[in-house]
Order: sequence, then structure tokens, then C-alpha cells
Amino acid sequence: MKRWVLFGGAALLTLALAGCGETEETISSAGETTEQASTETNEAKIQTISYLGNDYPVSAPADRIVAASLEAMEDAAVLGVKPTGVLEIAGEIPTYLAEDLAGASLIGDKRAPNAEAVLALDPDVIIGTSKWGEDIMAEMNKIQTTLPYSHISTNWKANLLAFAQVAGKEEMAETIISDYEAKAETAKLEAAKQLAEQTILVIRVRGGLMYIYPPGVYLNPVLYEDLGAAVPEIIANAEAQAEITMETLASINPDAIFLQFEESENTDAPTALEDLQSNPIFASLTAAQNNQIFVNSIDPLAQGGTAWSKVKFLDKVIEHLLQ
Repeated sequence: MKRWVLFGGAALLTLALAGCGETEETISSAGETTEQASTETNEAKIQTISYLGNDYPVSAPADRIVAASLEAMEDAAVLGVKPTGVLEIAGEIPTYLAEDLAGASLIGDKRAPNAEAVLALDPDVIIGTSKWGEDIMAEMNKIQTTLPYSHISTNWKANLLAFAQVAGKEEMAETIISDYEAKAETAKLEAAKQLAEQTILVIRVRGGLMYIYPPGVYLNPVLYEDLGAAVPEIIANAEAQAEITMETLASINPDAIFLQFEESENTDAPTALEDLQSNPIFASLTAAQNNQIFVNSIDPLAQGGTAWSKVKFLDKVIEHLLQ
């Protein structure tokens, strides 16, 4: 009888030890599985943004986006994204974007964002600008992955799609692009009838002087590419922002002018717009005589080469020239 009890006790102990072994093995296995899953989850949070020939590792999606260029700020507004940080103009969010970007922290001006202000926001990504020098870009990249957002208007789709991928808004970006292209294609048919023989210019007043841009820069692609308006010779020959004198403007004698004037760009010539409009030569232009000079048809701070700018400007061209 005692031998049976001893045997039974040994058997129970063996089973208990076996059970403990299985439990430890199960716990160990579960721990490895949890750790593996955690690693995979962390890896899954990083995405690669392929943008204009380069790859950028970015959180997926990025919750703390610093929009460190006006181009990025406009795309944020059109996508309905609320950046953590944005640029300032005269100490505040630019008026034309203030409602859409309300609540964002200010990080400095467009020429040189404040690195300390950006760092304090602990960004997941910084969307900068190709206008920066190498020193500023390097400084921003030390803080976090920085996209050198293109300021060239013809890259607007690449810009928008890159921002959309960062923020998880790809479907919205595709819709914005397709809606714009459909509206532009319809307007182009009407433009072929009404604008075929017309000379149309976009002129920007800066520092009291008049400037024009190449066909693919600023607001020009809407007119000359999307709507198929004739490209004036002076625009075709421009390689960058170029001054246009009153005498040259008179010799061109355009049929319509979209005139952009921003006060902050004319602090040394605050009356430049009034002076221009009262100039007898300017007043004698065909565009002036026919009331076809449109001042600030969209906000003068608008960058031109963004989805926001293109959508707004296309609507204004249709309203002013194709009705």
C-alpha cells in the first residue's frame, strides 16, 4: 500500500514538472511571438516615399507633420491635413490659409525656419522646399526626414501625391487631381474658341517692379499648358523670374493681365500698385481699356505651383475670360 502511494506521488510530481516545463515553454514561445509581432509592427510603421527620383523613410501615416514651406502649407490645406508646425508671415499664419491651418505652431519664416522650434515639435516628417540651400536642408534632415518639396509648378502632382502618402490621404489626392484635369479639359475647349488670338500675361509686382515667369513657373501652366493659351514670346524666352519694363509691356500690349501684388513683397514701394494703375502708358493698354486687368484674382501669396493655387486660379480664369 505504501509502495503504491509513493509511486503515485512520484507520478504526480513527474506530471507536475512536465506541466511546468510546458508552461515555461508556452510562456517563452508566447514571449517570442509577442516580441516578433512588436518588431513587425514597428517595421510596418515606416513607409518609403518615392518622390522625384529619391526615396524617403517616413512614419506611416505621419501624425506630426511640419509644413516648412508655403507650397506644403497649401497642399495641407487642400488635403484637409492639420500640420503641427507651419511658416509665418508677419508673425502669423498667412491669412489665406489661416482657417485651414488654425492651431499649428509657428516655426519661423520661409527663408530659414527656426530649427529649435521645429525640433521642439518632435516631427514625424518635415516638408520643406527645393528653394532652400544645402545648409538649411542638412539642418532640417538632422531633426527628421525632410522632403525638398518642389517649387516648380509642373511638379504639382508629384508634390500632392507625396504629401498624401505621408498623411494617408492618397484617395483624396487622386480625386483632387482627376477633378482638376476634367475641369481644365472642358475649359480648354472653350479657351480654344475665345483665347486663340489673345495675349494673356501673369505679372507679379515685387519691390515695386513688374516680373514675368517662364511657361512652367508660377501660375503660367494653368494658362499655357492646361488651357492651351498662346505662349507670348517674352514668356517663352524667360529662363527664370524676369523684370518686364513698362515700355516692353506696351509693345506687347496684352489683351488680359492677371496682376498679383502682395504688400509684404513691396514694403519699399507700398504705393506701387496705385502708381502702376495710374500710369498713362499702363492705362492705355488694351487690357486696361477693356477692363481685363484682374488684380489679385487669387491671394497674392499663393505659390502658383500647388493643387490649391491651380484649382483657385483655374476657377478665376474661367470666370474672367471664358464666360
